[in-house]
Amino acid sequence: MSAETVRPVLSAVEGMETSDGAGVRMTRMVGTPRLQMLDPFLMLDLFGSDAPQDYLAGFPDHPHRGFETVTYMLAGRMRHWDNHGHEGVIETGGVQWMTAGRGLIHSEMPEQTEGLMKGFQLWINLPARLKMSEPRYQEFAADRIPVETREDGATVTVIAGTTGRGTAGPVQAGPTEARYFDVSLPAGVSFAESLPADHTAALVVFEGAVTVPGSSVRLGGPRVLVLGEGDRVELSAGPSGARFLLLSGKPIGEPVAWGGPFVMNSREEVMQAFRDFEDGKF
Repeated sequence: MSAETVRPVLSAVEGMETSDGAGVRMTRMVGTPRLQMLDPFLMLDLFGSDAPQDYLAGFPDHPHRGFETVTYMLAGRMRHWDNHGHEGVIETGGVQWMTAGRGLIHSEMPEQTEGLMKGFQLWINLPARLKMSEPRYQEFAADRIPVETREDGATVTVIAGTTGRGTAGPVQAGPTEARYFDVSLPAGVSFAESLPADHTAALVVFEGAVTVPGSSVRLGGPRVLVLGEGDRVELSAGPSGARFLLLSGKPIGEPVAWGGPFVMNSREEVMQAFRDFEDGKF
C-alpha cells in the first residue's frame, strides 16, 4: 500500500465583497477575477449579516438552467419558491441541493426580519448530457445531516460524500461525486482527510485561521485555499480555532459558456436559454 500524498496549497485567495439579488451584501469566494472557477465548482458566495437592510430584499424571481445550486444555512431562515410548485423553508443548519437542469424560475427570500442571516450558496456545473434534465431537489434539515465527532474535539458536518471514517452525507451528488464537509476545529487541533486523487479540491476558511504543512503562516478567512494534486489534506487550527468548508468534486472538463443565470456548453445554447425564458418555456 503506497503512502498518501498531501495536497499542497497552490493559492490562498481572499473573497471579494459584492451584492446580488435585490442588493443582498455578500462575499464572493469563487466566481471572481481572482478565482474564476474550480471545475466543477462555478461560484461560491458567503452571505452573512445581522443588519436586516443587508438581506431583507432577498433574491426575487430569477431563472436558472444548466447547473446545480446548493444553499447551506449557517443561521437564519430562507424561504424558497419556484414556478413548478415547489416551496419550503431552509432553516439553520439545513441544506437545499437544487438541480436546475432544463430550467425553472425561483426566488429565495429571508423568512425573518431581524437577527443573523448567514450561509453559503455554491453553484456546481452539470455535464452536457444532464444540462437539459428535469429539475429536482434534495432538501435536508439539520437533524438529518450527520455530524462526525473526532477524539480531539473536531467535528465534521457531512452534507455530501463520505468521510474516511465512513460518515456519509444525505445528498447524492451525482456525476461530480462532490464532497461537501463543514469542519470545525478547536484551537491548535490538527485535521487530516483522504480525498480522491482525481477530484478538484479546496478549503474555504470562514472562521478563525489555519496553518498547512510546510508553512507557519496563519491563513484566516474569508479565503479559499486551492489545493494541488494528491490524495490527502492536512492542516491545523490557529489559536482561536477554525471553521472551514472542505469541497471536492470530479472535474467535468467541458467548455463553459456562462450567461448570467444560465451555464451551458456554447454561446448558442446560452442564447437559446434566454429565448426559452422569454417565451415562457421554463
